[in-house]
Amino acid sequence: MAQSTTFDAAPTAEGEAKKLDWIGVTPRQLAGFLAMVFGMFMAILDIQIVSASLSEIQAGLSASGDEIPWVQTAYLIAEVVMIPLSGFLARALSTRVLFTASAIGFTLASLLCATATTIDQMIVYRAIQGFIGGGMIPSVFAVAFSLFPASKRNIVSPMIGLVATLAPTIGPTVGGYLSNAFSWHWLFLVNVVPGIIVAIAVFLLVDFDKPDRSLFRRFDFFGLGAMALFLGSMEYVLEEGPRYDWFDDTTIAVFGILCVLGGVLFFWRAFTAEQPIVEFRAFRDRNFAFGSAFSFIMGIGLYGLTYLYPVYLSQLRGYDALMIGETMFVTGVAMFLTAPLAGRLSQVMDPRVMMLVGFLGFALGTYIASGITADWDFYELLVPQILRGSSLMICMVPINNLALGTLPPDQLKNASGLYNLTRNLGGAVGLATINTVLNNRTDLHLQRLHESVAWGRAVAEDTLAGLTQQLSAQIPDGDLAAVKQLSRLVRQQAEVLAFADVFLVLTGLFAGMALLALFMRKPTAAVQGGGH
Repeated sequence: MAQSTTFDAAPTAEGEAKKLDWIGVTPRQLAGFLAMVFGMFMAILDIQIVSASLSEIQAGLSASGDEIPWVQTAYLIAEVVMIPLSGFLARALSTRVLFTASAIGFTLASLLCATATTIDQMIVYRAIQGFIGGGMIPSVFAVAFSLFPASKRNIVSPMIGLVATLAPTIGPTVGGYLSNAFSWHWLFLVNVVPGIIVAIAVFLLVDFDKPDRSLFRRFDFFGLGAMALFLGSMEYVLEEGPRYDWFDDTTIAVFGILCVLGGVLFFWRAFTAEQPIVEFRAFRDRNFAFGSAFSFIMGIGLYGLTYLYPVYLSQLRGYDALMIGETMFVTGVAMFLTAPLAGRLSQVMDPRVMMLVGFLGFALGTYIASGITADWDFYELLVPQILRGSSLMICMVPINNLALGTLPPDQLKNASGLYNLTRNLGGAVGLATINTVLNNRTDLHLQRLHESVAWGRAVAEDTLAGLTQQLSAQIPDGDLAAVKQLSRLVRQQAEVLAFADVFLVLTGLFAGMALLALFMRKPTAAVQGGGH
């Protein structure tokens, strides 16, 4: 068993002699790891590239408004099942075989998506793409904390943190550009050549561990089915719940019951099976448990705000995908510039203090954004986005180090899958909560504003009279158009107030996490990156 879970960082004396002093591994190992990092970047980027251009795909496939969200939902459901399963597969097949197969499968599925002619084909191909691509993400984290010496984590951790957070942040920019400059097919075709290069590079360069195929003889198929039912149903409920009024919808209610049933069976098998699909031993480590909780909140901040800003810019400012991407690009630049600083700070600063600073930066950014109006544009959103990008990196590096830095090598592959799963589930829960709060608060503010513009209110009647006079000079039915215009203004203000409420909720969440960081156990020097 140990053979399948430990990484052979230096199998020979010759390999040891060729190690690069600045990073602690051989050039071949470094090149293989970088190829894996790029593969992970592709898999994470693909989610946001497509989400920014769903309207173009909908038009190209003649899909209905109810069908098109499944292009994203199918991918996310399949990916969230694969991420925890990847730990078992990496132990059984080896990192090299799993990652190579994932890169090849992801590339072929991308090609299939580009050739889809119906929405049903696209949904199936996206599910395949998400499931296979999900195997690449946790593998990178496991290798980063097994292959490299602890003293070099100040270099490696910012790198994988930057990739994991930068990919979804720049996704709208890349997706908007591709769909505007070429066509929606290139959202998928762009993966083909890099995917081939990654698959070849990983196959030739990666040889970090050995497979243990005997694990397949004790494979828990029942546990796999229970996990798929649990996580797949949960993802569906979280994705579709806000759109269909949660459990008032029969389908959502059925999947909610299936989620509970699958969860009970999955956890029962996880604690009783001889060789469970997912092991929870890592949660005995206090830092991993706390790190996973912080990762969950990071998922809310990462995916929630990546969703929230584009929705505001699209609904209230009328921006297209490319304009949204150009506005959101600020966050990516801030993250890129902060990554080296975060790596340096991780050497000299207590990780708990780093997380405190990072989450307070998050809270400050969302607090500033809570003053949003219908006129906010690039410059008004500039400071909140800079704070968000910088805070993401300052949080991500110590969270990665704390969660995975103290675990023994034989638990890293499995723990990496669980750790990445918490970030994805945080994003799913965050999006569902944000959509629900937006809908509920919009309705509440709309009701209150309607009371303010009722007949008998002098300000409302004066505004309506002014609009009527202005529009009557331009069109025949000026009075009717004025009522519609006033109704649109009221609706717009209700939506703006709802966005402000969401930002305030997020401010409270991030400020609370900043305080919680102080209660974590002080990590050892090795975890902070000071040891070997």
